[in-house]
This record gives sequence, structure tokens and C-alpha cells, in this order.
Amino acid sequence: MATLETEINKRRTFGIISHPDAGKTTLTEKLLLFGGAIHVAGAIKAKKASRHATSDFMEIEKQRGISVATSVMGFVYKDIKINLLDTPGHKDFSEDTYRTLTAVDSAVMVIDSVKGVEEQTDKLMKVCRMRNTPIMTFINKVDREGQEPIELLDEIESKLNIKVLPLSWPIGMGKEFKGVYSLYEKKLILFKPHQKQETKNIVEITDLNDPKLDEEVGEYFADKLREDIELITGIYGNLNINAYLDGKVTPVFFGSALNNFGVRELLDCFIENAPSPLAKVTTETTIDATHKKFTGFVFKIHANMDPRHRDRIAFLRICSGTFDRTKRFLNVRTGKQLKFAAPTAFMAQEKNIVDFAYPGDIIGLHDTGNMKIGDTLTEGEKIQFKGVPSFSPEIFKTVVNLDPLKTKQLDKGIQQLCEEGVAQLFINQDSKRIIGCVGALQYEVIQYRLENEYNAKCRFDPLNYTKATWITAEDPTVIKDFARSRYSQIVTDSEQRNVYLAETKWSLEREIREQAAITFHFSSETL
Repeated sequence: MATLETEINKRRTFGIISHPDAGKTTLTEKLLLFGGAIHVAGAIKAKKASRHATSDFMEIEKQRGISVATSVMGFVYKDIKINLLDTPGHKDFSEDTYRTLTAVDSAVMVIDSVKGVEEQTDKLMKVCRMRNTPIMTFINKVDREGQEPIELLDEIESKLNIKVLPLSWPIGMGKEFKGVYSLYEKKLILFKPHQKQETKNIVEITDLNDPKLDEEVGEYFADKLREDIELITGIYGNLNINAYLDGKVTPVFFGSALNNFGVRELLDCFIENAPSPLAKVTTETTIDATHKKFTGFVFKIHANMDPRHRDRIAFLRICSGTFDRTKRFLNVRTGKQLKFAAPTAFMAQEKNIVDFAYPGDIIGLHDTGNMKIGDTLTEGEKIQFKGVPSFSPEIFKTVVNLDPLKTKQLDKGIQQLCEEGVAQLFINQDSKRIIGCVGALQYEVIQYRLENEYNAKCRFDPLNYTKATWITAEDPTVIKDFARSRYSQIVTDSEQRNVYLAETKWSLEREIREQAAITFHFSSETL
């Protein structure tokens, strides 16, 4: 059996981030081609699942043309085990993406060459910067009429506050796109429209003055490439691995995911330079991947992935040690010892039960309701991993039951969907339920899933609140007095913590100013 260190060094766990429609899901699919057969975890992608709720839920994605759940995929490429997390791009599902980014060691950012840096990319980059996550960039759709490459690089640096280092360079753009020159491998990769990228289209050119370059792309494009390479090597220099690993520099590749062009170059550079599983921070200490005892945390929960079995899967990121399905593990929050009979590895070749898993791996644990997002599992150590927050919602609606005979189903559905992190459930002082979301589209998904997965119908009536903040004070009577004077605006969350619902940004700022004895928290992680 391989040593723990060997298994750690063989693994790369990363997420793909982008604005919607930049080509993130297309790039994901093309990366998976390099790993052979594809096995995808996530209701949206379960194409062969029973055509009940799962495929109905998939319809929502088809109609909208967006991903609404994180998918976990694993494959092996050149003896490296790659764990890939494809995240929702749409801003209404950004909370799922933020949590997923806590479970990765690096990221690949996809940018549309036509539209450049967009709003959601900027937000996701801010999350990555909070953890100094190493990022590689794939500038997609270079076979379309888009911005000039140098303009795109300038935009990334100015808008995203990160230095760039092009490791491939396009020859022409749009209709005149001829291919890319890999500065990383010193090779010319020729583009053939509507064809798969083949090795015969890769020409080794270590010297750009080689006349072979003129033969392949024509004198005009050969001369322009020579000028461009001289310019960019003078401006950007060479790859500094430490600067990339510290999240200060992003290596940039150009290509077309739809045509599977430039993807291999990105992947080869990625497996060579991206970090193997990194240390993760707990409230007590930092746990290195080489720590001998098993530790891991739950970053996502998904109910009803297989509607025939009404299952509930907790996604666990392994941080250290070896997961052994014959052993019991401690859920630190509840103090319960748990054993998992059928843990799943989301792996192209291994679709079945996994006996062992290692740091960096993402495994699915069948759960009957014992686990919540943020839970830490260990071999007995009482530690708690940090960094899996709930964010402050900005849209609030009350739940109105449209079928009193299905009250139990509605209650169960709302509880389970909120435990997944799809939304946050608050109870006001009159015992009414309030659902808080980051984006409006989440309500559509909740309504759809309640009806199709739980056979429960409801309506959401809007409330006039714009922000939720958790409130704490050293003296409990301060919170009691505040709750009495702001009766309609004080609610409790699923952990029985006090939350203040502000009607306007101005009123929230006023309360923060005037209530000096109360601390207002915009994320549950700061509590």
C-alpha cells in the first residue's frame, strides 16, 4: 500500500470559477475527457438518474442555462488524481460557490475573451484572495471576435488586483485565429476549426526565428508572434512558482474550450505546478495534510440526489490522515461516533463504494440527518475547521403553506433544503418561518424542489427587509432589551442565534452606530 505522503503528492483538488456563460462547464467537460469516462456527483448532472425529481430539477437548469449546484468529479491524468469541483456561476447561488472554495487548494478562473472580466468573477476572486488561493487563468473563446490579448491581461491586473503571466499566446483572434504558441513548452499548437486537437497539430518550435513558423502560420502572423513574444517576455518575465502558490501571480492560457483547444496545455501546467493538498486552519491549530490522524470537514449537503432512495449526501473534504470505511469517526459538534457503510468516491473509474480515501479527496457520506455544513469529523481530536461560513442574506420571504394536508412534508423539505445551504431559515418572535436567500432565483429552486421532491406546495410572500446580521453582546440583557424594542426585526436562526433584520442600509448603519454594546456580524463565521 502506498504511503500517505505518496498519496498526498499524487493529488490536486481545485475549483473552476467564472461569470455565467464564460464557458466554465464546457471547460470542465473537456478536462474530464482527459480522464476517460465521466462520473459526476450532483443532481443537475445526473443524466441517467430516474426521471423523477432529479431530472425535473435538471430541467430548471436547462431552461435557465446555468448550473445551480456544485458538482464533484474525479479523474486520473498522467498518474495524478485530480478532484475537480465545478461551481455555480450565477450570483444567486454564490453562497454554494463560496463554501466550495473552502474545500479546494487552488482554482482555475475562466474569462470570456469577448466580455473580459465580469462582475461575478470579481466577487469570486475576492473570496480566493481571502485565502491566497493559487489561481490559473484560462481565457476562453479566442476563436471569436474579442478583445486584444494584451487588453485582456491589463484588465485582469487592474480589475482583479493580481499580476498575470501569459504561458501561451494566441496567433490571431476570431476568424483569423491560427493557434497558440506555448511559452511554457516552447511549442506551436495549430488550430483546426471544428476538429479535435490532435498531436499532429503540435509543432515543436524552440526558436521563434525558425522558418518553419512562417510555413505553418504565414509570414504576417509569424512576424507578429515574434514581436508579441518579445514584448510580453520583456513585460511579464518568467514563471515564479512561489508567487503563483502565494496567490500573487496567475499563469494565463488562451484557448477555446468548445473546440477542446488549449485545454491540454493548461492541464499539463496545472498538474506540474498546482499545490498538492494544503494545510487547513482550525480554531485550535493548523492541520497539515501529512498529519497522521484522519480529519475532514463537511462543505456541502445534497438531499435526494437519487429520488428513488430519498438519500442525503454530505460532501466531505479530507484534510489529513486516511479515511477507512471500517472505522468510526467523531462528529466534533455533536460528540457522536459515526460509521459510514457506503462512502462514495466521485471517481471516473470507481463509481462504487470506496474503502480508503486520502487528503485532498472529496467523498460522499450517506447521512440520515446527523451532519450539517461546517461539521468536522476526526478520529477523536476535538478540533473545528474554520472557513465554512453562512453569509448574510439580502432577500427575505415568509412561507405560506398551500396544502395543509402536506404540512409534515413541507416542514421536512424546508428543514432539509436549508440544511443543504440553499437558503437560511429564520423564526420570528411570532413563530413564523422566514426564508432568507442571497439571490431571488433560489426561491424558484426551493419551490420547484419542494413540489417535486417532497410533494409539498407553498408560496413565498416578500418581506421589507434588506439585510440580516447576527447580533451578540457580552451582557445578555442588552440583546433582550433590543429584541423587545425591535420586536418584528429580531429572529433566530437554525442554531438559535439572534439575528437582526434591517429594513434599509441606512437603518442598519444607524443601529451599528447607536447600539455600542451590540456587535453586528455579517457572516456566521465571525461569531
